Amino acid sequence: MIRIARAEDAEAVHAIYAPAVDDTAITFETERPGVEAMRQRILTRLQHYPWLVWEENGEVLAYAYATRFRERAAYDWIAETSIYVHADARRRGVARKLYGTLLDVMRLQGINQAVGVITLPGDVSVALHEAMGFTSAGVWRQAGYKLGRWWDVGVWQRELQTPANPPVAVTAFSALPASALRDLGTQS
Repeated sequence: MIRIARAEDAEAVHAIYAPAVDDTAITFETERPGVEAMRQRILTRLQHYPWLVWEENGEVLAYAYATRFRERAAYDWIAETSIYVHADARRRGVARKLYGTLLDVMRLQGINQAVGVITLPGDVSVALHEAMGFTSAGVWRQAGYKLGRWWDVGVWQRELQTPANPPVAVTAFSALPASALRDLGTQS
């Protein structure tokens, strides 16, 4: 089941995220955030952007969220996306379903563009993004240093809807009607 993240998901989210911090360059975070930090991230992001989880039998196995791309107001209609899947839930279509719902919610908010930032080579992430309709938008060379080496970062972009001119303000996630989210298959 796909549902909106809650504060009490912080421990499960932390457990999914910690190996990416400790053992990979998937994230450029170098110090593992604590459970309380994850709780605050969830609650803060949910004010304006979606944070969704994939739950099976009461266990959170994946999460995906959107966040502000840049601080300037002119960027309000583009958001960066992230997805993390527990090792036990990989290769089962969970990521595609969860990510697809995230993109649908973003579209409902009035967000026009989604951006995925991927540490290269990142073959699995690249394949997921391209399967979801993202296209390569460039590479930042030697953008981050982690695990004893420099890493390139690729940017993948997907148009969610044609931008209006002039644009309508993006609706904060917290202001979306529950009925609209239920129509997308998302439970609260």
